[in-house]
Amino acid sequence: MIEPRLIGDLVSSPMGFGGWAIGGPFFSPGGDPYGWGEVDDDESIAAIRAAFDAGVTLFDTANVYGTGHSERIIGKALHSKRDQVVLATKWGNTMVEDTRVLDGNDGSVENMLRSLEGSLHRLGTEYVDLFQFHLNDYAGPEVDDLQAALEDLVAAGTIRAYGWSTDFPDRVERWAGGSGFKAIQAEINVLADNPGTWEVAERNGLACLIRGPLAMGLLSGKYTADSKIGGDDVRALSPEWLRYFNDGVPTPEFLSRLDAVREILAAGGRSLVQGAIAWLWGRSATAIPIPGIRTVAQAKENAAAMEFGPLPAAQMADIARLLT
Repeated sequence: MIEPRLIGDLVSSPMGFGGWAIGGPFFSPGGDPYGWGEVDDDESIAAIRAAFDAGVTLFDTANVYGTGHSERIIGKALHSKRDQVVLATKWGNTMVEDTRVLDGNDGSVENMLRSLEGSLHRLGTEYVDLFQFHLNDYAGPEVDDLQAALEDLVAAGTIRAYGWSTDFPDRVERWAGGSGFKAIQAEINVLADNPGTWEVAERNGLACLIRGPLAMGLLSGKYTADSKIGGDDVRALSPEWLRYFNDGVPTPEFLSRLDAVREILAAGGRSLVQGAIAWLWGRSATAIPIPGIRTVAQAKENAAAMEFGPLPAAQMADIARLLT
């Protein structure tokens, strides 16, 4: 069994629940899908509660996931558990909630405050535990003003801590040292490491929430070179940041990397998914993987990874050798 993680003074389970997929469909102004397809809200609520019952206490979402729908579902599912969970959400992108359109981004303090008000309402809570900036590569002049405003929100108790969802260590350095800055959220998995993020997290005492720990589902093992994802699933597109699929087809490079380590990840009674999560714990004590979860079965399988704990050092070394 693996020990809980700290996000500043917040005590979190060592893995969390990623809430992007349960938001359902949402789109660009041109109609490109940004969600993961249709959802069953009853199943989503059951999955959230199954994760909680299995020991998961961190639930991560964003205001734009389903243009607010993910927040509403998480708030509904966990209303009676509010003081037992860590609620994390994000802001920075802008949306038209009624039409489910994500229409831009805004790094201003004014947008941050509007977004927080909306998230509090949809989550049905008076405070957010971890409030994260969602603009990955943002470098605008408002960064210092944002941090000052976030520190004020921590002092007021409206948020308990803040973070930045970014894959760029230099962005993290901009806020390092802030008393309320407690977490990075970054895309890392066994197929695509990010050494610079681990270094900056460990050096600054930051928790590292890991998005994409299963490589957008590739590490589930259910996709092959013949697979094709379509419809209103974001993986049917080819945005620059989506490395694991190309026009709905798994990227050959990552399929090859998976094949190289599949047996190691699934050794010792773990499923492939559980091994991929365990690799992250083996990589750094700061890691809190937040795999996307849509079903009760997924919630139970992912949470069971906590019973195994990190991959042993010998398996970590074998994987490093094979993927170097």
